[in-house]
Amino acid sequence: MFPSEYKRTARFAALLDHDSFAGPDDFIEVTEWYNGEGFDVHITARSKEQQFSLTWGELSALRATLGNWWSDDDDD
Repeated sequence: MFPSEYKRTARFAALLDHDSFAGPDDFIEVTEWYNGEGFDVHITARSKEQQFSLTWGELSALRATLGNWWSDDDDD
């Protein structure tokens, strides 16, 4: 069996545009899973790296847990 090759969709943003504590080189990258059931998050901020994965259901639960802390209208 040969290895499979495929492409995944990724998005990138500088944290400086969204986080007052961010430095000029801080960023976030989100890559959707090949099967579309979730995504991987890679954050580089303040000389540290964080990586985690969520399904779309886990993201929905996180947003519900955040409640009114979460606002799509927040410009910060």
